Amino acid sequence: MASPDDHRDGPRDECGVFGIYAPGQDVARLAYFALYALQHRGQESAGIATAPEGGSILTIRDQGLVPQVFDDHMLRSLVGDLAIGHVRYSTTGSSEWENAQPVVRDERALALAHNGNLINAVELHAELRGRDVPFRSTSDSEIIAALLATDPAERIEDAVATVLPKLRGAFSTVVMTNDRVVAFRDPQGLRPLSIGVIESADAAPVYCFASETCAFDLLGAQFVRDVEPGEVVTASADGLNSQIVAGDQRKAFCVFEYIYFARPDSRMGGRRLQVSRAKMGEILWHEAPVEADLVIPIPDSGNAAARGLAKAAGIPQDDGFIKNRYVARTFIQPGQQLRKRGLRLKFNPLPEVVAGKRLIVVDDSIVRGNTMPQIVQMLREAGAKEIHLRISSPPIKHPCHYGIDMSTREEMVAHNRTPAEVGALVGADSLHYLSLAGVYEAVGGDRGSHCDACFSGEYPLAGSDDANDKYAFERVVELPVVSGTL
Repeated sequence: MASPDDHRDGPRDECGVFGIYAPGQDVARLAYFALYALQHRGQESAGIATAPEGGSILTIRDQGLVPQVFDDHMLRSLVGDLAIGHVRYSTTGSSEWENAQPVVRDERALALAHNGNLINAVELHAELRGRDVPFRSTSDSEIIAALLATDPAERIEDAVATVLPKLRGAFSTVVMTNDRVVAFRDPQGLRPLSIGVIESADAAPVYCFASETCAFDLLGAQFVRDVEPGEVVTASADGLNSQIVAGDQRKAFCVFEYIYFARPDSRMGGRRLQVSRAKMGEILWHEAPVEADLVIPIPDSGNAAARGLAKAAGIPQDDGFIKNRYVARTFIQPGQQLRKRGLRLKFNPLPEVVAGKRLIVVDDSIVRGNTMPQIVQMLREAGAKEIHLRISSPPIKHPCHYGIDMSTREEMVAHNRTPAEVGALVGADSLHYLSLAGVYEAVGGDRGSHCDACFSGEYPLAGSDDANDKYAFERVVELPVVSGTL
């Protein structure tokens, strides 16, 4: 298991992207608020690129949260009629400034933002370096940008149509030139990407793209549909246009988006995720009922499933923990005395609620197993009589190669352990994971159109192996160090 000092037990978030073509509107501010809605998808860096139609691309990107990177003065300087934005958690390349997005390339004036992970990134990188194409980062996103920037096609859509079949892995991407925004998605549709529209009575519709529909809600945009796997969609002065470049492959949307990553108010697969997650809790109860007095969630990740479980069981639900929601990133490390109680920076149990109770404790996942023993111990110290863990996902046993930064197999607590062994290891009286069949029942989907490799080890793409980790580039090439704000 990971160090007990590491309180990040869940999978690391991935990335969020946004794009909009809206002449005459404050596109930088619209992008800012969209990224604010997508902040949960990445907390390492943020960036926005804009352009006046026919003018030069302007970009600001830096490490930090969206409100740490941008202020009102910066947003006013990002003038333009179209924009793209990005929030990042590193899944390929280290957490350094040069890997922040959007990526800008000068060979063909473009900016690009990408959510996902290429499993053939090293090979493509070598091919481009063989053509003396320069790189400033160790992110596979710059590979996509470089391929598009050096393609001879006049229109960016045609360059995308040429480059897309060369890419293998997950890539939900938005790219902008000085007159259009193009969104495209890998043929498996591994990561989400949706189309929204802002309509008004006295102007043409404005189209935008986002990783999740919650970004549309904040902007007053209506969800239109998802970008189809293998589809290229363009927003420009000609309106919205699309073409399918590679749409005849096996679909493999990440089922873990339903369970963990996406905000509960987003829609995926035709359902509001809050509803699907409550259904997971209901199924959890039917799979593993237990005598108990109270249901409590691990906030906030277990909230929806706990409500569904409590309702199905007819058992009261309450808040057993108070969560400090301002502990997102810890810049000042506690001393040794406080480190032992470091999890209390985030959670504090309520003895008045849990003392003497047989508890069902609900969370959405256990990956490394480094925080759950501390949570169980805190509840014991608060007087809980029994602790029965219910997890609204199957055991995570395999790494993701498609845009989620998970542990190696050896770090995963469920690797080579039964649920009973994991339960004993974390100190619970019992533990039950939701079955994979239960997940698909809750989301109304089928295995044939989803990826569940982190649970099953069955990867939808050949060549998905442990060599494709986030530091692959650092092992094969040294790049110049660049720092500052672009």
